[in-house]
Amino acid sequence: MGQDQTKQQIEKGLQLYQSNQTEKALRVWMKVLEKGSDLVGRFRVLGCLVTAHSEMGRYKEMLKFAVVQIDTARELEDADFLLESYLNLARSNEKLCEFHKTISYCKTCLGLPGTRVGAQLGGQVSLSMGNAFLGLSLFQKALESFEKALRYAHNNDDTMLECRVCCSLGSFYTQVKDYEKALFFPCKAAELVNDYGKGWSLKYRAMSQYHMAVAYRLLGHLGSAMECCEESMKIALQHGDRPLQALCLLCFADIHRSRGDLETAFPRYDSAMSIMTEIGNRLGQVHVLLGVAKCWMARKVLDKALDAIEKAQDLAEEVGNKLSQLKLHCLSEGIYRSKGLQRELRAHVVRFHECVEETELYCGLCGESIGEKNSRLQALPCSHIFHLRCLQNSATRSCPNCRRSSMKPGFV
Repeated sequence: MGQDQTKQQIEKGLQLYQSNQTEKALRVWMKVLEKGSDLVGRFRVLGCLVTAHSEMGRYKEMLKFAVVQIDTARELEDADFLLESYLNLARSNEKLCEFHKTISYCKTCLGLPGTRVGAQLGGQVSLSMGNAFLGLSLFQKALESFEKALRYAHNNDDTMLECRVCCSLGSFYTQVKDYEKALFFPCKAAELVNDYGKGWSLKYRAMSQYHMAVAYRLLGHLGSAMECCEESMKIALQHGDRPLQALCLLCFADIHRSRGDLETAFPRYDSAMSIMTEIGNRLGQVHVLLGVAKCWMARKVLDKALDAIEKAQDLAEEVGNKLSQLKLHCLSEGIYRSKGLQRELRAHVVRFHECVEETELYCGLCGESIGEKNSRLQALPCSHIFHLRCLQNSATRSCPNCRRSSMKPGFV
């Protein structure tokens, strides 16, 4: 298969993919991979396969094609192709919750020689790195990366990238419990879709609606949360987007739990867990098990709640997500306190405070925890986060956290 025929077949596959004939598109691209002799065409078709398997939630297949694409880029001896393939490798590991590997591959991308493509993809590298830092609950580093990605988006008029960053910022502020900002950013993403997204994939609308649903639920606006989640789920079902279907099922379950309708919540948690397990989203499984544990606690079935917590704790430690570990220790603390088991209670209290220190989830001005309850937050240029009220009441002009770090004694 020559260069022109390869291009035609790649385009044919894209047309099939965009019309939701995914399996037919995959067959066309696999045929190009088997019979094509053009290395550039091979590289391009591998990129198509990486993207398609990502959106279907076939993350292990995605990783496999990303590895082959790296080898092809090395054969081509082209810095642009090498950067693109390392970014795909980073994204594949991000989806599989291998966050340390994601960060390592992103750093490789940033260390490659500056190229035209590098200027275009730098924002996407920063976004993937930010998502990985967020997966590890390294909030200052995550925010730094997201803000860097936003700068790339604004400097290059890349509204599609801006939309994706806004969704990630929604997730960031959901986790640190500034629900006002958790809603603001996905609403901004939805505005970008409405203003600029005529030719975009519907997945951008679906993702912004999902993140809005999460924020609305946490703010107690359950009707709005349900409407947004239903719209997101509709698009996810139309496009066979398994990862988003799982997230929507989790959100539906959380909404029903918030309404006190545990009978309806449980089967939705089960369905979300099934897809999360199938696609390899371990952090998603942690969030499902957290919801299940809260349901059992509401029913006062504490042994089943502890069982869910223990499973979630193993997964959270496996992926390195400190915030989930913190939440799980907090739930365990409540259960062991009600059972009067002092030794177990003390162990979880100690681990809870260790997780707070590790995540730096406390205000450097008042010393109170961040993320314990909904409160308005403000990030300084260094990306350290404080309660907005504390900054407004403080006369300090520099970051207290940075000032303390610079005063730490050195060791020879």
